[in-house]
Amino acid sequence: MAINQVQFQKGMSLAEFLHHYGTEERCEQALYQARWPEGFRCPKCCSEGHCVFYREGRKYWQCYRCGRATTLVSGTIFQATKLSLAKWFLAMYLLTSTKTNLSALELKRHLGVCYRTAWAMKHKLMQTMAEREATRELCGRVEVDDAYLGGERSGGKVGRGSENKVPFIAAVQTSATGHPLWAVLTPVKSFSSQEVATWARQSLAASATVVSDGLACFKAVEEAGCIHQPEVVGTQRKSTDMPCFNWVNTLLGNLKTSITGVYHAFDFAKYARRYLAEAQYRFNRRFKLDQMLPRLLRACALTCPWPEPALRLVEVHH
Repeated sequence: MAINQVQFQKGMSLAEFLHHYGTEERCEQALYQARWPEGFRCPKCCSEGHCVFYREGRKYWQCYRCGRATTLVSGTIFQATKLSLAKWFLAMYLLTSTKTNLSALELKRHLGVCYRTAWAMKHKLMQTMAEREATRELCGRVEVDDAYLGGERSGGKVGRGSENKVPFIAAVQTSATGHPLWAVLTPVKSFSSQEVATWARQSLAASATVVSDGLACFKAVEEAGCIHQPEVVGTQRKSTDMPCFNWVNTLLGNLKTSITGVYHAFDFAKYARRYLAEAQYRFNRRFKLDQMLPRLLRACALTCPWPEPALRLVEVHH
C-alpha cells in the first residue's frame, strides 16, 4: 500500500517549536509579526506614526494621530491574559500538532495551570477556529450526511428523539479524482427542510452537486441553487457500504472516535459548535501541518477578545 503523503507529513517537531517560540521574547516577536506584518498600524485609525513607551513593565504603542495606546495583546483573543505568551504558544502547538486532539484536562497538566484556566484557553482557541471557518463554502461534488453528537440519557428517549443528542450536518467536498478536499460540520436545530435550506445557502456554492442518503430534508439544498443527487439507502443498502459516501463516513468515524477517546464529557447542546469547528479547522488545514500553528497565531491576532463570561454564554450567540 502506498504511503499517504498527507498523514506522513513532517509537521513541526517539538525541537522546531522551541527553536522558533521557546522564549517569551520570540513569542512576542512572532505575535507582532502576525498582527502587524507590515509594521504597526493603529487599530483605531490605521495610522502608521507612533511612539513606544513602557508602563509597569508593559510595552505600549501610541498612535500620533488619534493618541490611542495599544499593547501587543489588546484587541486580540489574548487580551487581558495573565499568562505568558510562551504558555499560549505551547497550548496552540499542542492543539495543532496532536492527531487525536487534546482535552482541557490534558492541557491543564501540560501547561501547569488550573483547570478553569486551561478550559478558557482551549475555548478561546476553539472560538478563533470557529470564526475562521464561519465563511467556509463548499463547491463541486459534496457528500452530506446527518449525524449526532452525544448519546441517550438513562431512561430518556432513544434515536433522533434523544434529549442529549445534538444534530449536525457533515459535508465533504471531493476532487475530480475522488479525494477529500474540504469539510463543513454544522450544528442544526433539527433535520427540517427549512434548516437544511438555511445551511445550504451559508455553506454551499450554487454550483455544488450534493450527494445525500435520500433523507427528505436534503432536497431543500435545491433552494440554494444546488443539484441534489440522492442515493437512497435502507435495510438492504447501508450508506457505510456505498463508495459514494466513503469520505463523509470516514470523517464522521474519525470525529466520533476522537471525541469519545479524548473527552470524558462536555455540554453538547452548549458547546457543540466550537468542538465541531475545531475538528473542521484541523481537517481543512491538514495539507500543511507545519503551517497550522503560524496560521492559528494569525487568526488569534485578528480575533476580537472573548472574556470568559461570554465563552460560557456561547449559546446566546447562535
